[in-house]
Amino acid sequence: MERFVEGRRAALQEHVRCRQEVHVVMGNEACDLDSAVSALALAYFLAKTSSPPKAAFIPVLNIPRSDFALRTETTFLLREQGIAETALIFRDEIDLAGLHQAGLLSLTLVDHHVLPSTDAALEEAVVDVLDHRPLERVPSCQFTVELVGSCATLVTERIAQGPPGVLDRATAALLHGTILLDSVNLSPAAGKVTPRDVACVSLLESRFPELPAHNTIYEALQAAKFDVSELTTEQMLRKDLKTLSNDELVLAISGIYIDLETFLHRPNLLQDLEAFCQARGYAGLVAMTVSFNERYEPTRQLAVYSQREALRSMVCQVLEEATTPSLHLQPLPSPWSCVSAYAQGNALASRKKVLPILRAALGGLGATAGLEEDTAPPPTPMNSLVDESPLAQAVPPLCPQAVLERVSRMAAEQPPDPDK
Repeated sequence: MERFVEGRRAALQEHVRCRQEVHVVMGNEACDLDSAVSALALAYFLAKTSSPPKAAFIPVLNIPRSDFALRTETTFLLREQGIAETALIFRDEIDLAGLHQAGLLSLTLVDHHVLPSTDAALEEAVVDVLDHRPLERVPSCQFTVELVGSCATLVTERIAQGPPGVLDRATAALLHGTILLDSVNLSPAAGKVTPRDVACVSLLESRFPELPAHNTIYEALQAAKFDVSELTTEQMLRKDLKTLSNDELVLAISGIYIDLETFLHRPNLLQDLEAFCQARGYAGLVAMTVSFNERYEPTRQLAVYSQREALRSMVCQVLEEATTPSLHLQPLPSPWSCVSAYAQGNALASRKKVLPILRAALGGLGATAGLEEDTAPPPTPMNSLVDESPLAQAVPPLCPQAVLERVSRMAAEQPPDPDK
């Protein structure tokens, strides 16, 4: 796998130069671990089993290179398997439309089966699909769409049906870790695992008994998801970002995975906040933090930043006076007058609960053309504790996500909503 990935850029350039077929294997626009690993593993398998290999099989990570650092669990697992980031090919480094117009492109989709409208012209280049999501539209090509816990399970099954000896340890380790993460460590209580996921994990372990124990790799990947220690402030703010807007302004709301005091004392934070907002046209920013103590008890805090005093005061007042739900805010010391900091007593009030409060507040600033919640790339990760995602609700006991889920369910007195 390592040598295969290292040679992809040269293979792409050579096939374009010689006007030979380029077969791209690409995951979805979220480019989570499942999409990235499925693209890499399936492209590797196709290159090894196509005879003769007339096409260059190119795995493409469907995000700009600049966003890759935000996928911390993916960077972690690839690094563990010796796959260099510099060897990877990202969406902004390959001209798919140009290849298609030149008649050189074949496209296999993994972890999705419907191209976004911006890629509609590429539809006729799609020759195969592997996806584990509910079928939205029947593809016009060969396809495998099965409701399993991970697309990596379908890739593993495809590889297992091929010639013996193709699967190497690095590819097995990538697939193994991905299936465990997507299936929440094969936990039946999470409602994501299927017998096929279990069978594929067993198959990989039978081929490579030295693969790490389930808990070891699962906990390492979970920790990597929320590890922002190597991110810049700009990357930290983009990692889990939503925006609200009206006719007059745009307000950013970022999920932050460290405690507020640590965040506020980052070097050059004020300059970074100002540059982040100015570059994107944001009038202000609300940073919502989630951290956990040694007993896995959650702590929520938030900060409101804006150089516009009137806007900052309005947002603070709205949040302080909110009743549906009440956030139980207590002021905290802030190093700067343009940043208001709070401890949030109501740990159940996630960003999903706070967004309607802020949306209503923006609606009171004057005439609007309709408020919009912007989820421009990078999409909110499915592991977001800020949004109470399915994965956050399904993690086994004795971990932060399980704490949030249990407390939230008790408060709401209803089963978890998979769309939250």
